[in-house]
Amino acid sequence: MNADQKSKAKIWSVRICRYGLAALFLFTAIAKLAIVKAFVKNMGELLASSGFDYQRWSWPATIVVIVAEIVTAVLLILPRTVRLGALFAAVLLMGFAGYALYYVYGLHGEPLECGCFGGIIASQLGVKTALRNLALLVPAIVVWFGYRRTRKESLIGQH
Repeated sequence: MNADQKSKAKIWSVRICRYGLAALFLFTAIAKLAIVKAFVKNMGELLASSGFDYQRWSWPATIVVIVAEIVTAVLLILPRTVRLGALFAAVLLMGFAGYALYYVYGLHGEPLECGCFGGIIASQLGVKTALRNLALLVPAIVVWFGYRRTRKESLIGQH
């Protein structure tokens, strides 16, 4: 593989990671909106097991999660904010993974359908969820270190 081929391969791998993460976060946000009442109930159970006033914080926490996912996706799509989007993605993924591990090992929580993917894909909060989210850090890291705005993207962003 010559230098030009390596450069193109890097550009494409970064694009796949970038748009894949954006699609993932948009998908999860839309899936949560599709079952928002059930997701609020799940969020309430998580908050209650963590010692929070779930009746007060279920809706605000739900809104924060969904908005954070949408903002992350938008940041990944816009050329000027791609690296910030990768950072947001990494923070969200680590936060979700950390909470999943805390729920299982710290709180000794019972298996709970987290609603991470709405009602489309079953996903119980726990070690698998944490490992999946930590594995998704790889594309976020690829985007963070690999993304470089091209001249064409810079010109598009100026209009």
